[in-house]
Amino acid sequence: METNTFDFLEKMERAGCTAFSEAKTLAEFRDLEVQFLGRKSELGLFLKSLALLPPEERHKVGKRANEAKRAITAASQSARARLSEASFDVKSEWIDVTDQPCSLPVGHLHILTTVENEIVDIFRSLGFDVADGPELETEFYNFDALNIPADHPARDMQDTFWIREDTRSSQDPQDHRSARLLLRTHTSPVQVRYMETHTPPFRIIVPGRIFRSEATDASHEHTFYQFESLFVDKSVSVGNFKYVAELFFSRFFGKRIGVRLRPSFFPFVEPGFEFDIACTVCDGKGCSSCHGTGWLEVGGAGMVHQSVFEAAGYERDRWSGFAWGFGTNRLAMMKYKIPDVRLFQSGDLRFLNQF
Repeated sequence: METNTFDFLEKMERAGCTAFSEAKTLAEFRDLEVQFLGRKSELGLFLKSLALLPPEERHKVGKRANEAKRAITAASQSARARLSEASFDVKSEWIDVTDQPCSLPVGHLHILTTVENEIVDIFRSLGFDVADGPELETEFYNFDALNIPADHPARDMQDTFWIREDTRSSQDPQDHRSARLLLRTHTSPVQVRYMETHTPPFRIIVPGRIFRSEATDASHEHTFYQFESLFVDKSVSVGNFKYVAELFFSRFFGKRIGVRLRPSFFPFVEPGFEFDIACTVCDGKGCSSCHGTGWLEVGGAGMVHQSVFEAAGYERDRWSGFAWGFGTNRLAMMKYKIPDVRLFQSGDLRFLNQF
């Protein structure tokens, strides 16, 4: 019995070693591995059957079987190394580690984000904090709390994006008007929200996106960005506003910029002003950019109406403050000579990659 068994193992060892040494391809090599070293190979099945042999015979036969398996395994490893080296395509796998890597395009900040960051940095240096609020706003904060009458044209569908469903506040079910939702038409609602939770004195700025239901053209967009400032203290005056405005615009444009105030009406301020800055192209001398006037219209401003203070929970006539705002898009257009406001949201990389 042992003689036949040893002959079988000797034959299996020679056949396996010979087959691996004569293998020509990696595919042929993989088939030989299954044939001679796989779990269902003759040698594999033989090793499993050793448990059926008597103990005295199992030791001798098992030793010889393991010698045969080690020999075939060594031949397999040698064949793998030989065939792997022979199949390696040096030309296709060659890498020049000294070659310059290809430059991949990387993203960068949008021009409006860059301008907004610059504005924030200037105001922070003047002691202002940054405040934020929701873009989906209620009618109360967007209109009522800002002293805007119920019949004001700004509340019309032609000017405001109203949310279709008339959602009502669970806290005040009787006040149906204040619970209606809309996309905010300015950043001023943040003023009231901030005052409800803070006690003066304070100085804040409110950058953010706003929405207006209007036709678009080179100077008008339905979605754009605004920047608002609020300064509240005991004895704030128009002179304080004019000084801060001149200081800000001079730093933003990198040169001395004058500010002009023109009387105007806004429901949430009294008195109210339209404010212009000296033309950044001609320095106020008059050119085609400013239509020969020497001035460029920028935004609105004024002293905070006492009704707005009352809506925020403040005692009437105890505090004074100024509020003013301007379009971030417009300021970017003025600084970088951009002719069309629609370019900012066009997604045109030819425009965006300039900044």
